[in-house]
Amino acid sequence: MDSTKIKQKLFDCVNNASDYIKAIGEEIYKTPETGFKEYETEKIVIREFEKLGLSYQKLDNIPGVKATLDTGKNGPNIALIGELDAVICSQHIDSNKDTGAVHACGHNIMIADIIGVAKSIIKADILDELVGKIHFMAVPAEEYIEMDYRSELIKKGTIKYPTGKAELLYRGFFDDVDICVMIHAMASNYKIALESGSNGFIAKNIRYIGKASHAASTPHEGVNALYAANIGLMAINSIRETFKEQSSLRVHPIITKGGEAVNVIPSDVHMETFVRGSNIDDIVDANKKINRALIGGAIAMGAKVEIEDTAGMFPFVVDEKLTKVAHQVGVELVTKEEVTTFPPSKGSTDLGDISSVMPAIETCIGCLNGGLHSPDYEIIDYDIAYVLGTKFMAGMVYELLSNEAKRARVIIDEYNPIFKTSKEYFEYADKLFVKNTYPKVDYCAEECLANS
Repeated sequence: MDSTKIKQKLFDCVNNASDYIKAIGEEIYKTPETGFKEYETEKIVIREFEKLGLSYQKLDNIPGVKATLDTGKNGPNIALIGELDAVICSQHIDSNKDTGAVHACGHNIMIADIIGVAKSIIKADILDELVGKIHFMAVPAEEYIEMDYRSELIKKGTIKYPTGKAELLYRGFFDDVDICVMIHAMASNYKIALESGSNGFIAKNIRYIGKASHAASTPHEGVNALYAANIGLMAINSIRETFKEQSSLRVHPIITKGGEAVNVIPSDVHMETFVRGSNIDDIVDANKKINRALIGGAIAMGAKVEIEDTAGMFPFVVDEKLTKVAHQVGVELVTKEEVTTFPPSKGSTDLGDISSVMPAIETCIGCLNGGLHSPDYEIIDYDIAYVLGTKFMAGMVYELLSNEAKRARVIIDEYNPIFKTSKEYFEYADKLFVKNTYPKVDYCAEECLANS
């Protein structure tokens, strides 16, 4: 049977499974859970893997499932990834009334579609036409939220990294994976939009420590931590023009605690920010400048500042050869006019951590109305979400693993990752976890004047 007929047989199986795929997606939509808590969603995935007769492995102390279809022939290993977690958007009509969680992120579509691919490949009985292995991975905690909870998990030793893909990479879930393929729902006039990459970031928690005093009677006896924070923020704004434009650097701090009472000099002020960019070395360089600015605010007011940096997500880098395969699959499924390429996103995904060590791609499927993570999010085309999305990933599997996986082998052999091994990635990432109190020595006006 020629490749065109094989692919049509595969796509026909997707069409026949459309109600099944939609039902899974909608069941997950009604069970929104946030990162590292997605146990009910995991149960749904395991239930369906078992129905399909797939062997799978799961993690003991956090959600995460990986099932495998083995062709029995030596070849590359392709992972189709779906994300288990929901986002918090309590204003959404379908959000969980207790947690605010809702799948206004499209992750329920991802999970349903990878299960749909597994069912369709089995039903089409085309493994003899392929080589290598196909992994179906349901991974936790892509959304970077509820960081107090994740910090507690890190302190307890439950997890080492705050995002799901980095944690699963650390636990060896990706050790036998060569290429990763994902889709993501999007509001777009195009049915298929190829991504060009996205920013990574370092996450920062900042605490300014001053001295409380009566704000009216004895302000001279206090040290105003809020003023120190304001000076730090002004210093950040003053150095923005020193950021490299080609790296799309972004810094967007917020004050989460500004003081205790209006008649008390603020002594404990909290801030958070991300330092985002498209190049990890430039992110690190900009982060040093941000720290300098924050420390300057503390020195100016005679305060202290605690700065805790966390490796958030690495920049997402897309391989051109893998993108060409995706473009071919896209134009076979829809018209050329319905396929486009998005410019690099200024947002972030933990798929960037994976792309740091192996080829990876995430393709957007235009099936939504409203914005991601917003109260007006809704699926407006269920066929695009659940049928076209499944066909796209199934088509990617076929193109990469058919014909002795020649295209996949070239992509793997010629890929130039940021890190040659996951060990190198972790050595770099671990250095980004830093917590210090500044300044290291106490400064006072008299000493500064004496030394000037």
